Amino acid sequence: MDRPSQNLVETIYSDLRLKLQRSEVSLLDRLVDTEIAASYGISRMPAREALLRLVSEGYLVGTTRGFAVRELSLEDISGLFEVRRQLEPRAAASAARDMTPDVEAALTAAFGRIEQTLSAGNIPGLLAANVDFRNTWLRAVTNPHMAATISRFIDYFQSVRLGTFADPAVAARYFDGLSAIHKAFLAHDPLAVHDRMTLFMFAAEEAYLSVRGRQLEEAEAIGSIRKRRK
Repeated sequence: MDRPSQNLVETIYSDLRLKLQRSEVSLLDRLVDTEIAASYGISRMPAREALLRLVSEGYLVGTTRGFAVRELSLEDISGLFEVRRQLEPRAAASAARDMTPDVEAALTAAFGRIEQTLSAGNIPGLLAANVDFRNTWLRAVTNPHMAATISRFIDYFQSVRLGTFADPAVAARYFDGLSAIHKAFLAHDPLAVHDRMTLFMFAAEEAYLSVRGRQLEEAEAIGSIRKRRK
């Protein structure tokens, strides 16, 4: 059997990864290889290979009805943030030192979109702009392995991120923290970027734990109601 075209697999993988980054796939959604293949007008195998790659990288899990977004426990969130705090502040500090004018301009443009979409209450646009901001400063990280690892760990939070942006108070704190990081980037101040990114990580962990806690409580309540109805 011929191996699926790697260009086609990469295209499907990249498209799905972007949807996951933007929280366009919910915990209730199921990604089915035949349906994805039909949407591209291709055979099933390239779609399945792209999905299995996302499983191997920790973004998805297999179910009896296709593939689903990986759900995080509260322990998962705390553990992932512990790793992120070890990596992101140092990587962001190096990005501040090495940032080129082109990257700086792209970062400012992404931040402008964040401000605009947040003010308009455009959550999908805010999610997209947030991804652009993150991916832009990562371009200035000269160690590609570090940049790829950070990107992956951030994306593991896709199932919780939407809930954080939907909370106006959390969204406001997010913007204030990101604004401070952006200003430090523009000042090319590695120490300030490191410190502000660290504070941002602690605030983000608190918000994610709160949102995920509510999700788990709601799921437990729904489960209890269904049991009583049987």
